[in-house]
Amino acid sequence: MVTAVTLVCLLGTQPEAAHARRHAYFSFEDLFGGPPRPHRKRQVAKVTPPEVPLPRPRPVEAPQQQIEEARGEPEIAPNIEAPAKPAEQATPATPAAPTPTPTAEPQVSACRQALTEEIAIAPSIPAMHGPGGCGGDDLVRLEAIVLPDKHRVAVTPPATLRCSMASSIADWVRSDIAPLTQKLGSEITSLDNVDSYDCRGRNGIKGAPLSEHGKANALDVQAFKLADGRSIGLTDRGEPRTFREDVLHSACTRFMTVLGPDSDWYHEEHIHLDLMERHNNYKICQWDVLDPLAKVAPLMPAERPADAPPRKVAKGEGAKTPGVSEQGDKQEETKAAAERAKPEEQHPASKTHRSAKFSSKSKRD
Repeated sequence: MVTAVTLVCLLGTQPEAAHARRHAYFSFEDLFGGPPRPHRKRQVAKVTPPEVPLPRPRPVEAPQQQIEEARGEPEIAPNIEAPAKPAEQATPATPAAPTPTPTAEPQVSACRQALTEEIAIAPSIPAMHGPGGCGGDDLVRLEAIVLPDKHRVAVTPPATLRCSMASSIADWVRSDIAPLTQKLGSEITSLDNVDSYDCRGRNGIKGAPLSEHGKANALDVQAFKLADGRSIGLTDRGEPRTFREDVLHSACTRFMTVLGPDSDWYHEEHIHLDLMERHNNYKICQWDVLDPLAKVAPLMPAERPADAPPRKVAKGEGAKTPGVSEQGDKQEETKAAAERAKPEEQHPASKTHRSAKFSSKSKRD
């Protein structure tokens, strides 16, 4: 009986042992398509948010003023635009024009501020910059110079100059030239401008160093015109010498370079003025004030009268015999030519030919 109970127990426990052995080891059913194992769902605990206590309702007996202060600023209603119509949506929006960037205005120089219309009519012009360093900044067009009595001296034609050069020309005319022309019995009305700004080499020579005219720093003056119609040429030898000398001294005092007659071949008919900067402020003043020409030309010698005595000549080789007139010489030459023209005619041997006597007498002398 005991044996039977033991066998029954053994038979009952065998399937459970086989099932445990099957899961303990790897099997091909798990690799090639065995039935999927069911996955267990994870249970997530629900978190309940804490309850926020709401404020208690306001008592009915609260005053009205406190209610308005509690409300604070009124709430601004949102601006909700209505959707655009199909026609408005089809119209493209016009792009806004770009706003121009304001450009900084150039600063006005001290010279430009000082050169007012009470001194000169000289409007500013844009800066010019040419090849080789030509041109410059702070340029003006000098049209007229205003004298202290408000009278204007025209610059014909207007000169393109630097402001500093235009200011020096204006001071020169106002302070020096106007009083000098008044000594001539009239008033200056215009200044003849031969050349001002010109981008070129010195004296117009190609390849020469840049002229001060190329820097708008020079002016060539030929004459001053007066109110009575006279034109006073600065290089005209017929004008008063004292006036030209006074103009020379005033120009050489104010300008760095003054060139006129006898300086070179290029300044015989006008005066060159400039403000060229040199070492140690060295100046050049080359202008010879020439003396006036003679008003009456010397007389030519009168013709020699026909009855004048013969002129004596010095002795020498081939010299004529003294005491024999030119007219006699011509007669002798005519006779000698006639004798040579007739060789067949022989003179008598007893008669001595006059030409022979003349020749023998010449030998004795």
